[in-house]
Amino acid sequence: MAHSAVVPDIGALSSFAMQTIRQMGDEAIQFYGRGRLHPPFDQNLVTQAELHLNNSFQKAIAAQFPQHQIYGRDPLGEGYTHGAKRYLWVFDPLDGVDNFQTRIPIWGMSLALYENNWPVFGCFYMPATNDLFYAVAEQQAFWNERPLTLVDRGDLSQESLMLTFSRFHQHYRSQFPGKIRALGSTGVHACYVAMGRADAAIVANESFKDLAAVRIIVESVGAKIYRADGSDFFLGDYVDGTRIDDHLIITTPSNAESVLECLQAIQ
Repeated sequence: MAHSAVVPDIGALSSFAMQTIRQMGDEAIQFYGRGRLHPPFDQNLVTQAELHLNNSFQKAIAAQFPQHQIYGRDPLGEGYTHGAKRYLWVFDPLDGVDNFQTRIPIWGMSLALYENNWPVFGCFYMPATNDLFYAVAEQQAFWNERPLTLVDRGDLSQESLMLTFSRFHQHYRSQFPGKIRALGSTGVHACYVAMGRADAAIVANESFKDLAAVRIIVESVGAKIYRADGSDFFLGDYVDGTRIDDHLIITTPSNAESVLECLQAIQ
């Protein structure tokens, strides 16, 4: 008599995800900081690293969950299904490539699991610092083994911190009362907001793959992603891979209005 396949629970899936992303981090370290110094950006090194990591990740999925889908490799399914193909893994091998190839430790990789287009689990790993952020959708988020809880620090002040993309100054005049920094990694920026190290992050030139995992972490602590005009942002609108043209703001609902009031777009 044939037996139906055992469906893994979220605990098994999330454990696999965290084990796999740590493994991918170990492999990424083999390339870390080995870029040419002149010219300042070594595209060849980044391409080699991304190809190697994507290939290793696909092998890991094939060995454990051969019927699961991988974003960017398999065609997106249409409609609801109870089969194994309802699971979609979204892997971004390198976030913060400038830092990665020049051996600045602020970079990472992300991995998300979606089920029938709904977020299930997301993690972001920084191999150079061994920081792992993760969350099951709508449940507690963690930094390594520490639960993440947003602390309402009140109104923005001189001690507030906003993280931005590198060309922020070309797009906005800012009256933000605190410090403004560009650390070079959208995933790191998002996770720093989630853990309370930063009050807000402004991000640009993103895609579904870039945000699929950190979106789950951010939302699990009660923060949100907004469009630059303050309206709600729906990442699922970009699952087809369309580039996100709008600038986005990652912050708490209590800070969103104050952050927006600090920004004036340069025409």
